[in-house]
Amino acid sequence: MKLKRTFGLKSTLHPYSILLMLTVTMLILSMVSLGLGAIYISPLEIIQNFLGNGMQSQAFILHNYRIPRILIAVIVGAGLATAGAILQGVLRNPLASPDVIGVTKGAGLAAVIVIVLFPQSPIIILPLSAFIGAAVMAAILMIFVYKKGAQPNTIALVGIALGAICQAGIEYFMVKFPDDVNTTLLWLTGSLWGRGWDQVFILLPCLALVPVLIALTSKMDVLSLGDEIATGLGERSKLLRYILLSVSVILIGVCVAAVGSIGFIGLIAPHIARRVVGSKFKVLLPASALFGSIFLLVADSLGRGLFPPIEIPAGIITAVIGVPYFLYLLRRERKIT
Repeated sequence: MKLKRTFGLKSTLHPYSILLMLTVTMLILSMVSLGLGAIYISPLEIIQNFLGNGMQSQAFILHNYRIPRILIAVIVGAGLATAGAILQGVLRNPLASPDVIGVTKGAGLAAVIVIVLFPQSPIIILPLSAFIGAAVMAAILMIFVYKKGAQPNTIALVGIALGAICQAGIEYFMVKFPDDVNTTLLWLTGSLWGRGWDQVFILLPCLALVPVLIALTSKMDVLSLGDEIATGLGERSKLLRYILLSVSVILIGVCVAAVGSIGFIGLIAPHIARRVVGSKFKVLLPASALFGSIFLLVADSLGRGLFPPIEIPAGIITAVIGVPYFLYLLRRERKIT
């Protein structure tokens, strides 16, 4: 059995055993996270509530606030991590992430426009506008790269340029409307505070992409060998790249629409997953999704549990963890090149 090097240690575990361990870890973290917050609920009390024997006040908190929040963390973490793994495969760039192709910034700009120009809009308008912003940015990206044959470098460069334009737009609105800066920053940072069942329903369409991704894993492995080899093996690499890019954009758009712009999950989770289970997308995608869920669960739990009742947005926690890891990756890539 091939050895896998993980965090400086060697593991002889089979990839499916690792997936099982990650699933169990995610479930345990979910149970712990259910109890954290301004009002602490012990694991025994949580189990009693699940069995229908708990306190009514605790049942209300669990059902209306914490259970949907856990579901959102699991789905968003998995969605962003999966999108990052796809982008790193499509662009053949280990530093690729949802921010690289500009979709996240597009969603942020659309949300900021709604916050500062239409503050009285119904609450559903904000996530809807974020998704539309992500979709518009993705459409512009595809139009720009179409004539270049959807080459990885072209996608990355155009995405960075579009992201920079959107960031300039965001900063313009923040300077122009300083009274709304706090609300804007809270959304741009990314937080699960105040999210509930409405956001869970927004995220449910992501689950429909699971069978699509399962069907594409073998083709992604072929595409990762390079366009010439993929074409020689009968794959239409350009069309396949568009399909994968579309799936990634949908995942990013829906996740950002639900919780705002949470960074680094799409970059870090696929990296860790690749070092644990290898590069075969059949196991890399589910491993990335599980690592992403665990990452966001930990970030949200820390944000709620460090200084209750004050909450730190999950996006700040992921940035604190993600920035040092990103610098480590940059240094590692420089040594390799």
